[in-house]
Amino acid sequence: MSRYSLFNLFRHGLSGHTGWKPAWRYPEPKPAYDAVIVGGGGHGLATAYYMAKLHGMRNIAVVEKGWIGGGNTGRNTTIVRSNYLWDESAQLYEKAMTLWEGLSQELNFNVMYSPRGVFNLGHTLQDMRDIERRVNANRLNGIDGEVVSREQLATMIPYLNLSPKARYPVLGASLQRRGGTARHDAVAWGYARGADALGVDIIQQCEVTGIGREDGAVTGIQTTRGFIRTPKVAVVAAGHSSVLAGMAGVRLPLESHPLQALVSEPMRPVLDSVVMSNAVHGYVSQSDKGELVIGAGIDGYNGYAQRGSFHTIEHCLAAIVELFPAFSRARMLRQWGGIVDVAPDACPIISKTPVRGLFINCGWGTGGFKATPGSGWVFAHTVAKDAPHPLNAPFDLGRFATGHLIDEHGAAAVAH
Repeated sequence: MSRYSLFNLFRHGLSGHTGWKPAWRYPEPKPAYDAVIVGGGGHGLATAYYMAKLHGMRNIAVVEKGWIGGGNTGRNTTIVRSNYLWDESAQLYEKAMTLWEGLSQELNFNVMYSPRGVFNLGHTLQDMRDIERRVNANRLNGIDGEVVSREQLATMIPYLNLSPKARYPVLGASLQRRGGTARHDAVAWGYARGADALGVDIIQQCEVTGIGREDGAVTGIQTTRGFIRTPKVAVVAAGHSSVLAGMAGVRLPLESHPLQALVSEPMRPVLDSVVMSNAVHGYVSQSDKGELVIGAGIDGYNGYAQRGSFHTIEHCLAAIVELFPAFSRARMLRQWGGIVDVAPDACPIISKTPVRGLFINCGWGTGGFKATPGSGWVFAHTVAKDAPHPLNAPFDLGRFATGHLIDEHGAAAVAH
């Protein structure tokens, strides 16, 4: 950091940062917009940014019932990867990955993308066959991937329990070296600042209570801050997408579940990669602050509470201790839950709907964060052009009527 930068930081600190310009404006809603995006998380903000930058739509707004990044964007485990099995999923997530790699430069905002590598562990011969199949499929799609032996894991992840007497012995793993983590809050802030600079109105504390329709088309949205007229409504509201779609008379094939995560107390660096296991159902990485970031599976019940059940936490921690016995001495610092909406084939819905002017981006399940840039990029095209991009055409809502499902359940070695 230069002397000028240090002096500037010190000067603003003494003044209480009163001279700092906000990262984005806090405008009042206009009576009408060319398009309104419902949901101020990463996907919604990315959609607004790309609509403004790539498609020239500047008279648009993002409405958020709470605050920017207060939903699932800030309540996940920050994992980024694209090693999915099926072509449709792999290509969509790989688009996101290529955007991740240049996102800090694109937004001029450090999103802290860290390609530290993602390991998916195999515990049985069938696991290893599936890993080899997926790695080969990834390579055919131009996505990096490799099969790692048990002996290599001993060197690459020193604290991993490789004892043959373990309940689930580790036989090997897949590795995507470009995979890793990113800072979830920074992604939301970066896209918000970028969209605002392009003229997008970001309206917080503005809950949608109804969607207006006339002659089979949307006319606007009713909010706690008044009615906003618009011919295009793009719903990107994570676990609450089905509730919002229902306001327009559209029933979505989704279930909403709490998904839990937790962090430990900070410690010295012990893990420089992301380790995932479907057999014991846990995944872990270490944050820049030294906390172990640990993820569990979804709770079996449907719900909208941003916390989960204790038995799921217990099951998750037992899994992590099985993989890393040394972590048993760490204390849990905090726990939280996000609300995920899960489609029958474990793949998203990025689509027009039977109501003209109503677009939906949902059903990401537990894989939404890693797709953030790619999701916004293709959804912006869909909303602006009133037609899907080739990358998201397979994720049309109509596939549940035609039977053209993608069925990505567990195909990437873990159902996240």
